[in-house]
Amino acid sequence: MFSLPSNDVQMTTTERLSALKITGWAVALTLISVVLVFLVIRVITDAGNITSGVLPPEGEFERRYAQYPVLAYLHIAPGLIYLLGAPLQLSARIRSRNIGLHRAMGRLIIPAGLVTGVFAIAVGLVMPFGEVAESLASTVFGLYFLVSLVLAYRAIRRGEVSLHRRWMIRAFAIGVGVGLIRIVVGVASAAGIDIESSFGAAFWIAFVLMTLGAEVWLRQRPAPYG
Repeated sequence: MFSLPSNDVQMTTTERLSALKITGWAVALTLISVVLVFLVIRVITDAGNITSGVLPPEGEFERRYAQYPVLAYLHIAPGLIYLLGAPLQLSARIRSRNIGLHRAMGRLIIPAGLVTGVFAIAVGLVMPFGEVAESLASTVFGLYFLVSLVLAYRAIRRGEVSLHRRWMIRAFAIGVGVGLIRIVVGVASAAGIDIESSFGAAFWIAFVLMTLGAEVWLRQRPAPYG
């Protein structure tokens, strides 16, 4: 008599968790796709500027990439590895069916994430387009990203699998937040705000939203879901 309400609640909870999972992954993969599109444009543009040996005019967004190509791509290249590998490393299906592959991916993704995080801070300090706002956001959230990866590594070394996954999710949210920056800038541009004025604010908006989004996700999907 009393088991039916309990089962109904359990079904509702399962459906809610499933819907949240689908929504979360849809958002993450959309943001990764945005990053990949802009990365292709970035590489094509930079290749032309660098090979020509001519810097774009002062104040243009592309100038800093042509001026500091090594610094920029020490951030971009490992960042690409991280963004492509992290969804696979976070896949519960891969983890449950092939733990060896999951661990191998982790050995690649965490170092790549640490490198791209360090150079993300460097890029924000050396070649910011959004001035002080971008530099501060890059430093604050770059450090949060690095700390998340370090704590994730420490947790798995201690055998704390659930805690490891939760810190990896926090780091992943910051990583894909780069795609949300582009979307925010695009919305601002559509509203008539120039890129230079909106760029720094877009960093804060995107990373704060992604940080809060990760915490909502983790609150709604406690261990062992993650």
